[in-house]
Amino acid sequence: MAQLVVTDVSVRFGGITALDGLSFSVEPGQICGLIGPNGAGKTTLFNCVSRIYATTSGSITLGDTDLLSVPAHRIAHHGVARTFQNLGLFPSLTFLENTMAGAYANSRVGYLRALTRIGVAKEERILRTQAYELLDFLGLAHLAFEKAADQPFGTLKRLELARALASDPRLLLLDEPAGGLTHSEVDELTDVIRRVRDSFGLTVLLVEHHMAMVMGISDHVVAMNFGRKIADGPPEKVRQHPEVVSAYLGAPA
Repeated sequence: MAQLVVTDVSVRFGGITALDGLSFSVEPGQICGLIGPNGAGKTTLFNCVSRIYATTSGSITLGDTDLLSVPAHRIAHHGVARTFQNLGLFPSLTFLENTMAGAYANSRVGYLRALTRIGVAKEERILRTQAYELLDFLGLAHLAFEKAADQPFGTLKRLELARALASDPRLLLLDEPAGGLTHSEVDELTDVIRRVRDSFGLTVLLVEHHMAMVMGISDHVVAMNFGRKIADGPPEKVRQHPEVVSAYLGAPA
């Protein structure tokens, strides 16, 4: 487990300020919900933590690691994994193959060995076994050899979670995992996220518009609007903050 610390992070795209001096921290093992209206900067922060975007200023650390000094292609190696609002799976691959793809960031097989297939069989057997165990943990083992393209959206959301877990992360970023799910699927997902956090000892940062889910699952909530933090603390405190009420309901702050 590792603490995530975001300090004075700003991101500007030309004349647009997407993040404006954002600071907060997530304690080891916590589930932290990141909330705010569309355009608040939530996904921009995710893209900074996962090194898709560069920050204009500020720092982001995970434990002793300065994440902003890590090249994007090495971020998974340093314990950061994420899911995406829009699924980023390989439709033509099986559930098992999609899950195994998440583990290759920590594989010891280099480019030349992978290309020539020299000495890779043993490690692939290990990765295959670990991937199957993850699918079993998430109730997907019966679909291990089915193609991702043939399955419903809610099931594919769990598959993307399996792929993220395959990289053995310390920090798990979940970008709107409940988007497009039915009420029963959201309830099931809530239980799965708690179980994943407890079983794998993860710190979780969650972006989600489903307020009942966020307030029910989070140990800590950070509310944003226009790239700034407007509230920070336990769910019951953030829910009642005047600026949060204003941002969501349009009432005067």
